[in-house]
Amino acid sequence: MRVLVTGATGFVGGRLVSKLRETDHEVTVTVRDPDEYDAPDGVGVVRADLLEPDDCRLIREPGSDAPVGTDDGDSDADSGADDEGGSGDEDDGDDEGRWLGDVIADLDVEAAYYLVHSMGAGDDFAELDRTLSANFAAAADGGGVSRVIYLGGLGEDDDDLSEHLRSRREVERMLADGDYDLTVLRAAVVIGDGSASFAIIRQLAEKLPVMVTPQWVRTECQPIYVDDVVAYLAGVLDAPETAGETYEIGGPESLTYEDVLRRTRRALGGELRVVPVPVLTPRLSVGWVRLVTDVDPDVVEPLVEGMGNRVVVSDHRIEEVVPVDRTGFDEAVRRALDAEDARRGVGVSESEADSEVPV
Repeated sequence: MRVLVTGATGFVGGRLVSKLRETDHEVTVTVRDPDEYDAPDGVGVVRADLLEPDDCRLIREPGSDAPVGTDDGDSDADSGADDEGGSGDEDDGDDEGRWLGDVIADLDVEAAYYLVHSMGAGDDFAELDRTLSANFAAAADGGGVSRVIYLGGLGEDDDDLSEHLRSRREVERMLADGDYDLTVLRAAVVIGDGSASFAIIRQLAEKLPVMVTPQWVRTECQPIYVDDVVAYLAGVLDAPETAGETYEIGGPESLTYEDVLRRTRRALGGELRVVPVPVLTPRLSVGWVRLVTDVDPDVVEPLVEGMGNRVVVSDHRIEEVVPVDRTGFDEAVRRALDAEDARRGVGVSESEADSEVPV
């Protein structure tokens, strides 16, 4: 199947691209800056900013390892594409951008993943999410895509959802406007090296052996290991019966955030003492987490506010359709910590805070 992945530079998206490459699927990704993206062998690359969907270009054909317009590329495609050295003819008119929908149509994309969020954009992230998802939906629709797969967030619609979780639901509705089948996977905290949520949890557990905690530490969540999320995302693509459906995904355990912090602290080699303080307001809680962790402040606020919502799987249908041998919480934390140790000193940030942040 010919597949497009947005958010391919992100925590989940990058792993999904690697997973899809293990199959017979033909994979193309969208990135804003192709020069900063180390494309895997055989993966197509489209330069695309969803804020400017009319200024996109095919940089590399799927199945090729050469830029478009070179001897190894497609001679019928845009011969003015920049190569690694970037010395194309800027004045011949071939460098003009195209609408993303037209690029998708030319690639004959059958299914597309939407793995983009805007939490790093500050107070305007919800409005930005609306714009990005609407632009993507129009392009996918206009490009003739048959399926779109979206990773959203858990939480009951009748609860007083945080702004972050409300935005996730709104993106679902924006994507549902297209003339294609939308598959939604809703997840809670994703455990893994590179997850902003896990970075908050890990740093709190590491730096505070005694923790004065707000009420949200009593909230239930169902953390899931990133590789299991990727297995579900890839699995629904190969399960046609999932088209048009919404599923909930989570790890094998439902825990309070206090449990999560205690067990993460234990994995780091210590024990955690928790002192609940019921009067700690959400705003003070956000300030406290910002002070203790180095996660981007614009990302901290929506994530911490979302910790007041119970995010536990109540619909287990996905387990019958896409069986996944899910990773236990303690093992997921161990793997995440091992991965973090392996990359420390490389200069990779724990979270991204651009105006358009891949998941």
